[in-house]
Amino acid sequence: MSTSLRTGMSIVAATFVAALLSQPSEGWKASPELVKKLSASRTDVNYVEEKVPSYILPDPLITLTGDKISNSRDWNRYRRPEIAELFTTHVYGRVPRTPYKLTFTTTNTDKNALGGTATLKQIDINIEAAGKNLMIHLSLFTPNSVKKSPVFLLICNRSPDNIDPSRKIKSEFWPVEEAIARGYGMAAFHNADVDPDNYDNFKNGIHGILDIEPRGNDSWGTIAAWAWGASRCLDYLLTDENVDKNRIAVVGHSRGGKTALWAGATDQRFSMVIANESGCGGSSLARRKYGETLEIINRGFPHWFCLNYRKYNGREEELPVDMHMLMALIAPRALYVAAADEDLWGDPKGSYLSLYHSLPVYRLFDKNINLENFVPPLNKQVMSGNTGFHIRNGEHNLKLSDWSFFMDFADKVWR
Repeated sequence: MSTSLRTGMSIVAATFVAALLSQPSEGWKASPELVKKLSASRTDVNYVEEKVPSYILPDPLITLTGDKISNSRDWNRYRRPEIAELFTTHVYGRVPRTPYKLTFTTTNTDKNALGGTATLKQIDINIEAAGKNLMIHLSLFTPNSVKKSPVFLLICNRSPDNIDPSRKIKSEFWPVEEAIARGYGMAAFHNADVDPDNYDNFKNGIHGILDIEPRGNDSWGTIAAWAWGASRCLDYLLTDENVDKNRIAVVGHSRGGKTALWAGATDQRFSMVIANESGCGGSSLARRKYGETLEIINRGFPHWFCLNYRKYNGREEELPVDMHMLMALIAPRALYVAAADEDLWGDPKGSYLSLYHSLPVYRLFDKNINLENFVPPLNKQVMSGNTGFHIRNGEHNLKLSDWSFFMDFADKVWR
């Protein structure tokens, strides 16, 4: 290891320790009663902050050759591609280069949706390769009061009822009416359209179409497939006359939040990325080993990541990356991270620390970006430059209160 690399890691470690020591009493902390309850229910899982192991985070600004990145040009030219390749190889996997044909078919248009306040379009996105095809069903509402509206694209990992385009069923998971009233468009697709959320040896979904060559240890998992699907939805949105092409956000909750982060990291056409309670393999630092860990997630969901990721089960400190570096890949675009105080499985504190430790990269583009080095108080939104965070009361879910914070952030960043 080079001297400069050691120095960079030491600086990050010192910053982390200082953050812990300086945390004020008003910052959020997990409920002791909840910690006790969860610890009793899963003795194999750590929910106690004092039991988090000491760790050193890889420095996002130190290249593999030990050089220090000091400006945005060198970040984009050298370090960003390095980090993207590390995540591709060790975490999410590599998308095959199989050629495919992409077509869009609008199956329904209603210019008087929601009582005349919005236009609804339903689009079939067809992917065809090697004589096989797959269809993604995209729903898009845009406000009639805006000529070209910013749009939130939701990766829906729950029942399709949550994104009902008829609006006979309304869910906080996708609050179309509230977004339209604030001048935002709302788009959504169901992740299962792209790839099934179960281990089928990658025979179905988009894997069954594009995986022509034998799979390897770095072949793409299902999260990378869903992220790829989000980009195909973006391909359509960029053609729609009612959409502001420069203001499209990708949004996801839980496994959808992991997907949103990787989609935003790999597709820089998304101008905003919102990850809600995305936890392990998403927003929370792996090295903290708090709540869900690599070993737990790889055993429970063996199809989500590439095979190489399993090598780090119980050995998170050997990962060449951590999730603050995933967030850094989104810089200088807008990034919002959210957590819930009852969702200790997803490590709310680790999610905030990921965002906090991505800031050195954001400051290459905006030196005025600054967040406090402690988790914000409950239900208090914090924003600086193109970054934002909140932790709300309640359980693991995507709620209207979360969306309200997302739209407040978009008001600031986009308007």
